[in-house]
Amino acid sequence: MFNNSRSPIYDQDAVQPMRDELIAVGFNELLSVEAVENSVKVNDGKTTLVFINSVCGCAAGTARPGVSLALQNNVIPDKLYTVFAGQERDAVEKVREYVPTFPPSSPSIAMFKNGELIHFLPRLGIEGYSAEEIADSLKNVFNQHCSAAGPSITPEQLAEVQYAKQCSSKIPRFRG
Repeated sequence: MFNNSRSPIYDQDAVQPMRDELIAVGFNELLSVEAVENSVKVNDGKTTLVFINSVCGCAAGTARPGVSLALQNNVIPDKLYTVFAGQERDAVEKVREYVPTFPPSSPSIAMFKNGELIHFLPRLGIEGYSAEEIADSLKNVFNQHCSAAGPSITPEQLAEVQYAKQCSSKIPRFRG
């Protein structure tokens, strides 16, 4: 599954439900540096949203539902990708290289167009906010920069998504 020079930090089975939440709403995983480069640094006039996922129950526990709600908007990014902090460590590091004016932050949400960063929502803009507030913030960005038709999935499909919200201290470490 992983194409990294460094092992994941957390047990893969323990974080899978957190991955599945984003996949269920239309995200594709970027598991390697090459996948990040081939997906983000593209000059095609399309918008690319990259969600840096995290095991943090507080911030990521509202960020994943928040981005899912935002993707119910009638205008959404063209491409949806995710990397997982502490898992695809090299891929996450590569995404962070494309967000040079911000310190490393997870969870966080970056939007690119033609390989250039056009919006970044760091953990500080997520933590302490409700999923609805995060969604509203992202919808404003989508309405300003995006043109793809939404939603990413039907409201009925969204209602079936179950969100994990647990403290990262309770997630077992990867033992290889």
